[in-house]
Amino acid sequence: MRLTLQTDYALRMLMHLAVQDGDRATISDVADSYRISKNHLMKVAQALVRAGAVEAVRGRGGGVRLARPAERISVGDVIRRLEEGSALVECFPGGNGTCRITPSCQLKHALHEAREAFFRVLDGYSIGDLVAGNSGLREILVGDAA
Repeated sequence: MRLTLQTDYALRMLMHLAVQDGDRATISDVADSYRISKNHLMKVAQALVRAGAVEAVRGRGGGVRLARPAERISVGDVIRRLEEGSALVECFPGGNGTCRITPSCQLKHALHEAREAFFRVLDGYSIGDLVAGNSGLREILVGDAA
């Protein structure tokens, strides 16, 4: 399974926010930490707000922060929400459905089973798990020692 760039950036943003210990971060801060596009990251932040993983604070001193503790944000749930409508193959929901062998094909069943196994594994991890015990991560992302 291949994740979109949006999902990749979303997971990175969530990890960045998790090491902030509840503090807000600006989109610019996160973009600079990862050396990625601020404009693209703004779209990612909006998707995370819609998914309920991040809350945005507008105005002076604004930014983004986790909407709930990192330990309660499932990696599998985030990926499911951000990859919704993304068909693994064309016979999956969201695909164009033009494959001539779809009525007789067993490939989609095998791929569906594999996709579900992929999500079961990721459901076992939280954003908190991804940053736990990694004291160097905070230093890399926010520039100070934890």
